[in-house]
Amino acid sequence: MDLSELAFGGGGLDRAAHRRAEADALLSSGTARALPIWRGRPLMAGVSGPGGDLHLELLATDHPLITGHDPAWIFLGQQDGTPLFAADISAMPAYSHAADGGPGDPGMDMPAPPLGDLPEDARFPDLRAALAGLTPFESELAATARGILEWHRSHGYCAACGEKSNMDQAGWRRSCPSCGRFHFPRTDPVVIMLVTHGNSVLLGRSPGWPDGMYSLLAGFMEPGETVSAAVAREVQEETGVIVGPSRILATQPWPFPASLMIGCWAEATHTEMTLDPAEIEDAHWVSREALVDIFAGTHPTIRRPRRGAIAQVLMKNWLAGTL
Repeated sequence: MDLSELAFGGGGLDRAAHRRAEADALLSSGTARALPIWRGRPLMAGVSGPGGDLHLELLATDHPLITGHDPAWIFLGQQDGTPLFAADISAMPAYSHAADGGPGDPGMDMPAPPLGDLPEDARFPDLRAALAGLTPFESELAATARGILEWHRSHGYCAACGEKSNMDQAGWRRSCPSCGRFHFPRTDPVVIMLVTHGNSVLLGRSPGWPDGMYSLLAGFMEPGETVSAAVAREVQEETGVIVGPSRILATQPWPFPASLMIGCWAEATHTEMTLDPAEIEDAHWVSREALVDIFAGTHPTIRRPRRGAIAQVLMKNWLAGTL
């Protein structure tokens, strides 16, 4: 199975957890580098798209873009002994109208202000729109930074007593000064299913998705549930389709905000569907030939899947017969 296009699939980041206790010393060592994150968007530069040179911009920890905006620091790990941090500079106001669409709008890049030695094209793009252009190491670094900062943003208060908690352990824990409880980053497991029936694959779309956007069915696992049980339940709940045994093909961290996508393959026992409108807006059995057109961008109604996402990788391997 070819996983070379799978974003966030693991780039060999040395997380150096044993050094988290010395993060303050590492931060002031003069050798550390930092990835600025603005409202969930990492700083990048370069040309996007195939053949481009899009890359993360790692800065000195005393760079004015960082120090001028009261950063929160997360120790991400190290590369060849160099300490790597995420610097949350979300307090920085939008530099131009380009970000008016909000940080969740993949069509908008927020330019970086012209400070220090930043490249002219330095910007904060939506990570989902840019993920296919990054190296495996960079995509893992960006996913880790975005995921942990999103957890801090949404878990600022103690779940036990309700008091405001504090970041510690270099950003990998929150502690409550009131009741003494510790809280750690969470990841939500999600099953995403390549459901096939002979020469066809089942694609669906959720309400509110952009026109023409379809993907594999997916859903959160429930407590006490195995992966195979979650696959069968989600497919039946959303479409009424019954599937046979499933198997896990690949996994992908998906920091939007904190999911672990578990890619599975299951064969349906029939093709008749009864859609749950609360869960899914539309679904189709798509033939192998039509899927070729979708990947080529020539299908009349369904757009090409997002490159780098696990759904695209699973479908592409099914087409190639490499599952």
